[in-house]
Amino acid sequence: MGLNFENVTVDIAGNSYFDGAVTSRTVHFADGSRKTLGYMQVGEYEFGTEEAELMEITAGEVEVMLPDSQGWIEIGAGASFNVAANSKFKIKVKTITDYCCSYL
Repeated sequence: MGLNFENVTVDIAGNSYFDGAVTSRTVHFADGSRKTLGYMQVGEYEFGTEEAELMEITAGEVEVMLPDSQGWIEIGAGASFNVAANSKFKIKVKTITDYCCSYL
């Protein structure tokens, strides 16, 4: 999956979580929207959301446990999942994974 963004501003300061195992950079669009582009190293993580999110996996393999879900869902490159605002989700990263997170 190739994503190309034009006419954007990128924050120089990166975001780092879990001792650097998950990192991202924020991309700002002319319409005021933003996305983060990043990668996750192999491991298990739990994230909290303030806003609703669309997580697109651009490379790699993960399993996610979404709020109110009874089981893990496998997500690979080219697939995505949504997370509700003000919730938490768990993710198991099986291979180094690139992602694009859109705030909805």
